[in-house]
Amino acid sequence: MPVYAFEALSADGQSRRGVIEADSARSARAQLRAQALVPIKLESAGAQAGDGAREPVGRGTALRSRRVFKPLDLSIWTRQLAGLVSAGLPLERALSSLADEAEQDTQRYLVAGLRAEVNGGATFARALAQHPREFSGTFVAVIDAGEQSGKLGLVLERLADDLEEQQALQAKLMGAALYPAIVTLVALFIVVFLVTYVVPQVAQVFAGSKKTLPLLTRVMLGVSDFARSYGLVFLIGLLVAAAGLKLALTRDALREKFDAFCLTLPILGRLALGYNTARFANTLAMLAGAGVPILKALQAAAQTLSNRAIRRDALDALVLVREGAPLASALAQKKRFPGLLAMFARLGEQTGQLPLMLQRAARQVSADVQRRALQLATLLEPLLIVVMGVVVMLIVLAVLLPIIELNQLVK
Repeated sequence: MPVYAFEALSADGQSRRGVIEADSARSARAQLRAQALVPIKLESAGAQAGDGAREPVGRGTALRSRRVFKPLDLSIWTRQLAGLVSAGLPLERALSSLADEAEQDTQRYLVAGLRAEVNGGATFARALAQHPREFSGTFVAVIDAGEQSGKLGLVLERLADDLEEQQALQAKLMGAALYPAIVTLVALFIVVFLVTYVVPQVAQVFAGSKKTLPLLTRVMLGVSDFARSYGLVFLIGLLVAAAGLKLALTRDALREKFDAFCLTLPILGRLALGYNTARFANTLAMLAGAGVPILKALQAAAQTLSNRAIRRDALDALVLVREGAPLASALAQKKRFPGLLAMFARLGEQTGQLPLMLQRAARQVSADVQRRALQLATLLEPLLIVVMGVVVMLIVLAVLLPIIELNQLVK
């Protein structure tokens, strides 16, 4: 049934906004008048297609242009829905409550559309699948398994936990990289300012001197001339090279080779491998725990990996499992995956507790990634300060050496 967003006036003159389901705009206005409301504005928030899928129209086109749920909003919404469903509230009423409580119109329209599709007979998973920008394939697969097993509330709780763990890990990694990034930017700004402004001023002072300038000063003047003459061209070249690399990486084969090369880097490679492994193990544990078949779970978990080389290994492991190999054996044959993952998978298969063991593996790998990231940030902070100090010291020496020599000549 179509959903309409309305703005109306109540009998006491108060403005009210919300969404309403009706067969047509005329029917929606009639329903509002029956509630003693005077319609002011009525716009379509979404219309249902014949196959049960919704095609947003009107203001609903905003759903296609940008994401309605940010990562934090999605985890909060999932947690709220899990609480309502676990408390015994029917799914339709839970969605209705969340639509009424939504702070943004776009969120209200989206949730109202999901409720309309569920009321129309579609499963919740099918309703979510109509919005791939908002709900990933993993999210939909877990919801589908929860509906089929009759444990939707429990599955929603696991989804909320998984989303919160993802955000916590990303926040810690971003926090570890934030300070070094700020120090690096400040250092570059200071160096560029000194080289392009301070050093040329000093050069003008000694321009009339016939005495040969010190080597360090001459080198710094050469760097200054290059920065002033070709700095902009060099910057544009870097931007063009970055854009070309980004365009080239849209090719799957090249992107996979590039990601494989990134994994070989001394420190960053270990961090990328650990992050993707933790993501893979955590998603696989959640899907397997929700009752998703192992082949489908492997497929969905592989699609969550950002590194194409590791994704290829996960898909190769899927092929081995499809051919009859145990999961632990398939993972062990892919050398990029840490041995810890295969070991916990083997223990899980032997004890019949595969989801639990995969979850433990994900936690251990995630803790190792956080520890390495914090160690790297701890080392980078003083190292960047020392490098910045050395560069500034060289620039200052390049400025002072001619002055010192001039003073010696005067004496």
